[in-house]
Amino acid sequence: MDEQFVSIGKAAKMLGMSIEGLRKWEREGRLIPVRTLTNHRRYRVADLHALMHEDVENPALDTRCILYARVSTKKQQDAGNLDRQLGRLTAFAAEQHWTVVAALTDVASGLNEQRRGLHQLLDLARDHQASLVVVESRDRLARFGWGYLETFLHAFGVRLIVMESSVTDDQPELVEDLIAITTSFSARIYGKGGGKKMGATVRQAMATLAQEGVSE
Repeated sequence: MDEQFVSIGKAAKMLGMSIEGLRKWEREGRLIPVRTLTNHRRYRVADLHALMHEDVENPALDTRCILYARVSTKKQQDAGNLDRQLGRLTAFAAEQHWTVVAALTDVASGLNEQRRGLHQLLDLARDHQASLVVVESRDRLARFGWGYLETFLHAFGVRLIVMESSVTDDQPELVEDLIAITTSFSARIYGKGGGKKMGATVRQAMATLAQEGVSE
């Protein structure tokens, strides 16, 4: 972090409040810090000055946000899962009084790096079109590589907000991602045909385990 960010202790001193008070503001969505790779809070100096009513380059606390929702399959989309997820995100943003500048969606695996919605999100962040990205859970944005995406967004002053939600049961998606990983690595070792065969084998094994679990 550079001089544009300060620790929670220094932020509390600047605002004349307690560290616990800052944590409460974070829970309420009033002042949300970024996180370092070691999960320490860091506060934007511009945000602190805005709260102190000082004349800085960006005096207003920016509440423009991008909503991002994702499901893995067309079947999940047809079942309304994507719309419900986006609805929960929209309601959450409204509760925080944030301005939604884009609501982006993808129907693709969280392992897929070529998602159109994800690329649109990164482009908007790079162009400083928003200061917040809101997702329902980390896995909605990416199965792996969350830290890299977070670092990229933070470089452009964009904070990632994760809703505390237990609504989504992503077990079917985890199975699909496991199959995708197995197929990909098997294809590298045994060729495309071998990869497909291994993927089919894993899918059948998972289906058998699921059936045995139901019958017990």
